[in-house]
Amino acid sequence: MIKVIIDYAPQERIVSFTISGHADFAEKGSDLVCAGVSAISFGAVNAMMSLTDAALEIEQGGDGGYLRCAIPEDISAEAQEKVQLLLAGMLISLQTIELDYGKYIKITLNK
Repeated sequence: MIKVIIDYAPQERIVSFTISGHADFAEKGSDLVCAGVSAISFGAVNAMMSLTDAALEIEQGGDGGYLRCAIPEDISAEAQEKVQLLLAGMLISLQTIELDYGKYIKITLNK
């Protein structure tokens, strides 16, 4: 199962997310759940890096089953607004996958 953990600051601002595990929906290379989660999460990270000046703290794990991204506190208000919008879009997309494939992905919101 893929586990997604979204960590929030007290102001309802996302400060980090961690994605770990494998969906095991299908064989490696044919797993639509894993491919969807990867595309959404890496797309969000790439967009944040391309569209803002935020120096994201990114960690990736060995076999591709781990991604952690932390948002630094000291970014401009404009960058923070863009980052939060991109993260909200990422979360909505992941929740859509969870609705249809809840047996293979679990999202936890730490508020």
